Amino acid sequence: MDTQKLYSLFNSCSGVSTDTRKINKDEMYFSLKGDNFDGNVFAKEAIEKGAKFSIVDDVEQKDIHDNIVYVENSLKALQDLSNYHRSLFDTKVIGITGSNGKTTTKNLIYSILSQKYNVIKTKGNLNNHIGVPISLLNIKDDIDVAIIEMGANHVGEIKRLCEIAMPDIGLITNYGYAHLEGFGSFEGVIKGKTEMFEYLTENYGHIILNNDDKLQVKNCKGDLAVTYGSSKDSEYIFDYKKDNSSLKLKTDGFEFNSNLYGEYNFSNLASSITLGKFLDLSNKEIQEGLNKFLNDSNRSEILTFDSNNIYLDAYNANPTSMSAAISNFENMNINNRVLILGEMFELGKYSDHEHQKIVDFVKNKDYSRVYLVGDNFSKCNTEGEYFFKFSNTEELAQSDSFKSLKNMNILVKGSRGVKLEKLFR
Repeated sequence: MDTQKLYSLFNSCSGVSTDTRKINKDEMYFSLKGDNFDGNVFAKEAIEKGAKFSIVDDVEQKDIHDNIVYVENSLKALQDLSNYHRSLFDTKVIGITGSNGKTTTKNLIYSILSQKYNVIKTKGNLNNHIGVPISLLNIKDDIDVAIIEMGANHVGEIKRLCEIAMPDIGLITNYGYAHLEGFGSFEGVIKGKTEMFEYLTENYGHIILNNDDKLQVKNCKGDLAVTYGSSKDSEYIFDYKKDNSSLKLKTDGFEFNSNLYGEYNFSNLASSITLGKFLDLSNKEIQEGLNKFLNDSNRSEILTFDSNNIYLDAYNANPTSMSAAISNFENMNINNRVLILGEMFELGKYSDHEHQKIVDFVKNKDYSRVYLVGDNFSKCNTEGEYFFKFSNTEELAQSDSFKSLKNMNILVKGSRGVKLEKLFR
């Protein structure tokens, strides 16, 4: 079945689904395949649970039910359907990629632009070859802007996502030491993320460019870049103030207040304000958006736990983001510092080296205690009585050392799978 015929069926549905456990009435179910599952076997079950149509790429399934539709490749059919859908609307699509800060930046832009426009955004972490198409299919006639987060762990993935989403505007938050196992090296990360710039340049899109980032400037070949940063040759020049609780940016004589902390959030905040200005929002509208900004759970949160102040940034971690979080923590005007660091995943052959670098980075610093959680950190060479190693979060939570923490300022940073937030929930 070709895309236009499939689209006519889609128009009679309430949406799309790839999971029969979460199917809603009259949705179109796409039977996708993974390493350990084949969605084709659930095609009939999806219809029995309320799906209007099931899309399969297993020829043996197509005659089981009248509303089972056969295509050559279910994933490609979903991607082509979403691309066709996106092409029918004048909605402005903003693409966001990068190693760190994608979701924070997405949420900032959403909060700011919502003060003037009708905006949708990628939900949760639906930012891959499946999530991006699902997000695009949420575009309706009344949607002015769609903010699409794009994640990748291999070269070529951002290029494909851009081909599907066709962004009009895009930005790279940064290049970092993330997903090195898939990208192969830091150079692979740069090549993969830069595919966003390449697409926008080839298609006359606008790039929101961090003028302080030499790698971004080097890899931006287009003439339609909108530059921001502390560099004086930027189109939007920002100065920033910081204290222990919030980050403030000043540009064109106006000071923007945020509820974010950490110098590492400077570019996330500055790029979002720049995009707001580029899309004709007033300073007042931008500030109203910042006032209403809510970040996803476990990202740059400040909590109180017993008598301790918790700086929780445990949604994810890689060497770049962990080093930035620690550096910011060290620069804060506070005493009684404690680190709780969870291991970093998807580093492949670089894992031992990168975990040891983090340990070496915090050696002989002014910390009351440093807790290292996970198998990768357990292999590191540590010196000093203030280092404590634990296999997992539960083991740390039950330790006398953790239970005895009083009146401390505690930075919590680790990969999602370590679930460090459970220490304080």
